[in-house]
Amino acid sequence: MSTPSTSGAPALLGALRSRLPSTADYGGIRESWRSDVVAGVTVGIVALPLALAFGITSGLGASAGLITAIVAGVVAGVFGGSHVQVSGPTGAMTVVLVPVVARHGADAVLIVAFMAGVVIVAAGLAGFGRFLAFVPWPVIEGFTVGIAVIIFLQQVPAGLGVEKPDGENTALVAWRSFGEVAAEPSTWWALGLVVGVAVLMGVLPRIHTALPASLVAVVAATVAVALADAPVALIGSLPDSLPSPSMSAFDFGLVSQLSGAILAVAVLGALESLLSAKVADGMAGVGRHDPNRELVGQGLANMVSPMFGGMPATGAIARTAVNVRAGARTRVSSIVHALVLIFVVYIGGQAVGRVPLPALAGVLMVTAVRMVDAHAVRAISRTTRSDATVLVITALVTIGFDLILAVEVGMATAAVLALRQVARASTPVEDPLPLLDRDTVDELRRLHIATYRLDGNLFFGAVQRFLAALTEDHDVRVLILRLPDLKLLDATGAQAIGELIDDLEAKDITVLLKGPSPEHLRILNEVGSIGRLAHENHLFDDLDAAIAHARRHATVPTN
Repeated sequence: MSTPSTSGAPALLGALRSRLPSTADYGGIRESWRSDVVAGVTVGIVALPLALAFGITSGLGASAGLITAIVAGVVAGVFGGSHVQVSGPTGAMTVVLVPVVARHGADAVLIVAFMAGVVIVAAGLAGFGRFLAFVPWPVIEGFTVGIAVIIFLQQVPAGLGVEKPDGENTALVAWRSFGEVAAEPSTWWALGLVVGVAVLMGVLPRIHTALPASLVAVVAATVAVALADAPVALIGSLPDSLPSPSMSAFDFGLVSQLSGAILAVAVLGALESLLSAKVADGMAGVGRHDPNRELVGQGLANMVSPMFGGMPATGAIARTAVNVRAGARTRVSSIVHALVLIFVVYIGGQAVGRVPLPALAGVLMVTAVRMVDAHAVRAISRTTRSDATVLVITALVTIGFDLILAVEVGMATAAVLALRQVARASTPVEDPLPLLDRDTVDELRRLHIATYRLDGNLFFGAVQRFLAALTEDHDVRVLILRLPDLKLLDATGAQAIGELIDDLEAKDITVLLKGPSPEHLRILNEVGSIGRLAHENHLFDDLDAAIAHARRHATVPTN
């Protein structure tokens, strides 16, 4: 008993050490610190309007989004598995949080975020990061399209300058918002600000790619509203310092009630962070990320953020992309991005409070449109009908129901369609036996001896096609079924072979089996298929012996 524990302890300690920060995280800092600082300042400027907007959209307020970006930027930046990942509040997370806040109140977010963080850390320590490779690309793209549509629809009330109607379904709430519109100055101002922000965000990057288009657009909208004293809703007051950490609102009694939301946040946080880190790998040229350490870092960020009044966080693809393009090479850039936002809290809080909400709605609408990779959607739609189906179903379930159900349905749809394709390729093939001489082949035909070779995979998805192909009426007296090329056999497939033997024997067709592998033979014996043969000598390793035995059966007169 002592040997496993002794040998397992070093492995466990090694796994834990690999998920903790080290000096190697900052290799090359002497050469890259200037570009890291510039990238951090750049992404901090870009992150500011997004953090404010996502905080407001979630129902927790602008300060929650700002605090989340600061805390997650530092914690996930230091402990995460990517050198260039930037974490913070994201649109996908707000989609999960809106119904939680509506049903249970803002305090419930503390419980959801903290417990989701615990789940994500546990997943990282258990090595679950590698499982992202099993999520099909159409599911990921459909998921992204659905989230983009929801984020856009969430901004419709603020974009129209009306109070958000009651309801949890985003599409229905957006539709009801149009019924609240009145021909008043507030409505025209709101629409004008949304259009103005969208135009600036589209035009400014064409003038100079380094311009922080979203920030410039928000500043311009804020100045316009202030000069005209326009009747539009503003962000309002922000804290002038970071709050002290507290867990006073944590109620363990609500954990069971919030288990669904906790799981949703954990899955989404892990999935979005790993996807963002994977995208960054292809852009940065600073080495591949460690998926398990990334989960640990994101989990810790989610545990710490709510203590300061923040919300759940994930790796943010948009901010990470900006960080890489601005020259980031180490984690210093994510930390600098957080310092920029801290400066805003302590110095610029009053100015930020004057930002009009429709301007932030415009920023998120443009961001939602840019989330959709039109090239990827077209590519998936043109590949196979199955891939297009998975993408559309995942997107529709995301919009109509919730994110976790969308991933589950998308994965299930992809699995069923993949099994369908494999099943179609798993059919018995009539074997012409090319190694035999012509006279022998003609003799077997005269004796009504047929040989079939089973290729591919015989599993539960292929059984019906298999049975349909071999239980039709055959003008044969003996059928030799060759199994050496069978790649996969499960219990259902083995049972199908047993049923086939019963059906053919009932038609006075003798069945001979040739050459199952030892593992397949074990499965056939376990389910009793071998026992259904008319005689125990009807199982062969050699084809010549099987043919000789078939000749004896075929030449015996039938009654």
